[in-house]
This record gives sequence, C-alpha cells and structure tokens, in this order.
Amino acid sequence: MRRGFIGALALVMALSLLGAACAKSGGGTTTTGTTTGTTTGGTTTGTTTGGTTTGTTTGGTTTGSSIPPATTLKEGTLTVGSCLDYKPFEFTKNGKLTGFDVEIMEEIASRMGLSGVTWVKANFDTIFTALATGQKFDAVAAASTITPERGQIVDFSEPYYNSRQSLTVNTAKTPDIKSTDDLKSGDTMGVQKGTTGKQWAEDNLQSKGVQIRTFTGITDAFTDLEAGRLTGIINDEPSSIAETESRPTLKVVEPIDTGEHYGIAINPQNDTLKPAIDAALAAMIADGTYEQLFKKYFPTLPLPPEFAPKG
Repeated sequence: MRRGFIGALALVMALSLLGAACAKSGGGTTTTGTTTGTTTGGTTTGTTTGGTTTGTTTGGTTTGSSIPPATTLKEGTLTVGSCLDYKPFEFTKNGKLTGFDVEIMEEIASRMGLSGVTWVKANFDTIFTALATGQKFDAVAAASTITPERGQIVDFSEPYYNSRQSLTVNTAKTPDIKSTDDLKSGDTMGVQKGTTGKQWAEDNLQSKGVQIRTFTGITDAFTDLEAGRLTGIINDEPSSIAETESRPTLKVVEPIDTGEHYGIAINPQNDTLKPAIDAALAAMIADGTYEQLFKKYFPTLPLPPEFAPKG
C-alpha cells in the first residue's frame, strides 16, 4: 500500500524501530543464497545454494493458483530480508537454512508460482528502512512484531504467529530469581537492540534500578548470561526456549504476556504483494499446512485457534 512514504520514512528513521526481532550480525546486506523446493503434505523440502545478487532487477509477474498475481524485484523469486540467526525462526542446520519463518516463506513463494526464495542477510536495526525503499527486498521475515511505528513505513501481512516475552536466568548463579518481581537495583538485563523486549525492559525494569544492556545479536546475550555477566535476559519466549536447549544452566523462568503478533513485512512500494502473500498464508492455514509447520517447530505449544485448519 503506497502511503506518505518520504515523510513516514523520515519519522521512523528518527525513532527506534521496536518489535520482536531476530539476531543480527554486522551491518549492510548480504545475499546468502536461494532456497527452492516443492511441498508435500505441508512440509517444504529443497536445497540451498550459495551465490550473490548484484544490482536491482526488474520485476516479474507471478501466477499462483487462486493467488492474486504479484510482481517481484527479481523475476521468478521472492527476495526476503532476514537476520538468519534466530532460532527457531531462521537458522542454519547442517549447512542448510531452515526454521519456521524459512519454511513459511518458501511455501508462500511456491503458492505464488515462484521458483523459490532468495534470502538476504541484513542488520535488523535498518532492515525495515531498507525494505521501505522498495529496492532491497520484496519482504522481511524475521520474527517481527507488527507495531504502529513500523506500520507507518512498510506494509504487513496478516499475523502469522502470536508471541510473548520471557525472562531467562542462570539458575546456577541466581537460583532465587523466579520472576521479574525478584529483580533488584543493580541487576543487569540483556536485551536485543530495536526489539519489543528492549522496550518492555526499559518501561518496566529501569524504574527499579535494573540496568539494561543491549546486544546486536541475542545469541551473544545468552553467552554472557552463561558466563555470569548478566542477571537475566528479556527476549521472545520461543527464541529463548530454543537458546536454552543447549545451555543447561539457563532456564526460562517467566513468560511475559505482551500480546504481540508477528507479521511478514512487505515492500510498501508494491501494491501487488500484500494481497498475494495474505492469500497464500490464508490458504496454508485453511488446508492445515500451517498447523504442520507449527507443530514441527513448536511441539510443546498449543495451536492458537485462529491458525487451525478450516472446515
């Protein structure tokens, strides 16, 4: 949806873009490869091949069955920005890019009639302003919360995941901390830059004298928590659960319900993309493909009713 782009872009550049986020490594953007594949029984399979993309490509038109046609920056593929290091949404396993966001986007691209997804690694602090230019990505899939600030410069799909924040502590170092009520002045919380977790910590913990320490990548925060350099971490619950699986001294001790919803951020300069992405996502929910992916990556969580198959 086109809007007062220049004014809104200037506004958001002056504000901190807040919301759930993926881990970030370095600045700029790097094209990491293209994922392709077919879907059988709701699970996307395929291979990831390395490569680089240079320059700006002209759009092509997609024609997926029952999905509105859409143009993309690069003909035949959906170019998606992400940080690609935020379990269980985007991460590399055995040399292959995988995760809930990855499989969601691969399935959407397939239903749009595209050959695959070109993933571009980007710094989360600037990923939405880069998307807003209309030249870098078709979309951003990065465990991103839909917020009013972001909605002023980019479009968003319908929500595809309900999230909440959480408190993680080192039980070997601070076994008595069971919730944020147990935090005291002088304690140090790790948060990720530009996230709703950071905003929540500042709004709710700084007044108690708790120090807030920001990290570019959330994985670094968990490493510091293991080493005893932090009292705890405020971060998206599913990401924190995934991070603690391989760190036996760390435990998610408190979920924090913030009513957040993830959305796929969409190039606001291309009016054809949102209807196509929304239609593909709705079809995935209706036929049970979404449910299969949800259970694959979040086996201990109940499927929210709004994402249950229809009929």
